[in-house]
Amino acid sequence: MAEAQDQPKNAPASHAALARKYRPQVFAELIGQEAVVRTLRNAFATGRIAQAYMLTGVRGVGKTTTARLIARALNYEGPNGEGATLDITEEGAHCRAILESRHLDVVEMDAASHTGIDDVRDLIDSAHYKPNTARYKVYIIDEVHMLSKQAFNGLLKTLEEPPEHVKFIFATTEVRKVPVTVLSRCQRFDLRRIEIEALIAHLGGIAKAEGVKAEPAALALIARASEGSVRDALSILDRAIAFSDGTINAESLRELLGLADRSRIFDLLEIVLKGDAGGALVALDALNRDGAEPGQVVTDLADAVHAVTVVKAAGARSADPAISEAERARVEDLAGRLTMPVLARAWQMLLKGHDEVRNAPRPLAAADMVLVRLAYAADLPPPGELARQLKEGGGAKENGAGRSQPPARSESSPATAQAPAASEDPPPRESENPAPEPEAEPEPEAPNLQSFEDVVALADAKRDLKLKNALLEHVRLVHFKPGQIELNPLPTAKPDLLQELMRKLKGWTGRVWIVSTSEQDGSEPLGAQRRDQEAREIEQLQAHPAVQEVLQHFPDARIAEVRSTAQGTDDEENGEAPEDEFKNDGTN
Repeated sequence: MAEAQDQPKNAPASHAALARKYRPQVFAELIGQEAVVRTLRNAFATGRIAQAYMLTGVRGVGKTTTARLIARALNYEGPNGEGATLDITEEGAHCRAILESRHLDVVEMDAASHTGIDDVRDLIDSAHYKPNTARYKVYIIDEVHMLSKQAFNGLLKTLEEPPEHVKFIFATTEVRKVPVTVLSRCQRFDLRRIEIEALIAHLGGIAKAEGVKAEPAALALIARASEGSVRDALSILDRAIAFSDGTINAESLRELLGLADRSRIFDLLEIVLKGDAGGALVALDALNRDGAEPGQVVTDLADAVHAVTVVKAAGARSADPAISEAERARVEDLAGRLTMPVLARAWQMLLKGHDEVRNAPRPLAAADMVLVRLAYAADLPPPGELARQLKEGGGAKENGAGRSQPPARSESSPATAQAPAASEDPPPRESENPAPEPEAEPEPEAPNLQSFEDVVALADAKRDLKLKNALLEHVRLVHFKPGQIELNPLPTAKPDLLQELMRKLKGWTGRVWIVSTSEQDGSEPLGAQRRDQEAREIEQLQAHPAVQEVLQHFPDARIAEVRSTAQGTDDEENGEAPEDEFKNDGTN
């Protein structure tokens, strides 16, 4: 206290970040989540309040804020005795403490730093005690996917049969990492990214409240750069206010964020898609000298390609509402002049190039190479056109009957070439001596898959090693019958693995396969089973007297592989010597 009094009177007051200052206090202030609010309002009105909620979504869309608002609504005690409600018009007895995260009965826990079973056990033990002053004891667990497997297991029983006075609210950005056993016990709400129009309006209102003038183009840049995150948008606006002299304009904001002028991005796109690699490198260097980051330039180019593609595919009405009239005109012009295959190829190359630039030790050099590749690929015909040209080129070498045309006589051909003698027999007509048609190759027989091992073997035969490895190591088999597979994906499995397997099985077998997710544990991954089987075989082999005698003479030897005698015989018949079974530090 004495230190505070000793501070000079003209000391600057601490600045509250806009993201905290303008955090929604009631559900009416929560933007872009109308579906969530409507569902919760109906649930509260009918008394169908869940025991646990799961809030998912990308960073900054309002998961923690929504959790606190739900906790406030659950424990609302209005001045006139109002009970739990979402439509709060006056501050209740517990509202301020809950919103400031200091209420005894609303416990917030960050699972990123409290991941273990001991933390969850303390939480479960305290859940059995009734609230101190509020109606419900509410536990808000942020980034819940960070909990360990043991912690999740310890939480399951309480989630399934929680005390009547307890509510759980979970928030996560990685819902795939949350066990399905936990998800099935929660009412899930997916919070959406905020639409650009709603975010621009929100930023404009805050800028006005802060007494700052902001150009609409600048607000659109902030909304686009935040990628639908309100917190990110407010953080950028905070920086822009500090950077500006009372007016936020698009030019100064691009300088702050290291963005390139959008008109210059479209200029660069036109240059590179004309195949002018040198001009593209000069334009990129100029942008970099003016403060634009190489990775951001590649990202902006990809955004420009996307904008042009959307307008070409769906018309001018589908253009991004946040772009200016000048940008809209450029987009429509490019959409009319560029073909869809060119745009699709440019998108793929820029998408791959973005990762290269981001991971490169010299981002500008990596961006140069991306533009060079794109420029040299610009004049390549699309695959369909290339196939047509190849087909027509091949046909030009043959006449209508399928016979080779004689080479045209050039000026340097000998003038003494004689015409065929009249007595020579004319060549036979095609109808008299028809060329035999090649026999059609029989269609390969569709593979008959009778087990999951057959599926893995088919992936191996098709040389799809990534899929084979995923089926061996990242899934547990629950049920198999021809045409239907139930799998329990491990957390390491790709999110689209089952859809990929279903699609490829249809292409390989010619029939539809149903590949579904199961909550049952299933058997161990096939790769682990094979390793266990191999270990058992080696152990049995080591117990054989003959092998033990060999190992006595070669104590450093080890059994590398167990192979059947039939396999070794086949190798010998094919002229191949069977592999040695014992290895000693790399020497047989």
